[in-house]
Amino acid sequence: MANIKSAIKRTRQEPKRQLRNRMVKSKMRTSIKHALAAMASEDKGAAQARVAEAISEVDKAAQKGVIHPNNAARQKSRLMKRLNAK
Repeated sequence: MANIKSAIKRTRQEPKRQLRNRMVKSKMRTSIKHALAAMASEDKGAAQARVAEAISEVDKAAQKGVIHPNNAARQKSRLMKRLNAK
């Protein structure tokens, strides 16, 4: 157990932050999976909409510090590369 007041407060705050970060990351991963499924279904319009939604979620996760900005850029690049290959 921590003895310092600020460390005690951090241990109280950490579970809330972990939960929030897990929710953001889960939402991001789900939207990416939906985008990949839409790309597999040969419907170009739906795929574009799902990819735009996934990119938005990736940007939000990076903005909140849940993932690194370079990770976000890599994921967005890979999504767009797959979309344009269709």
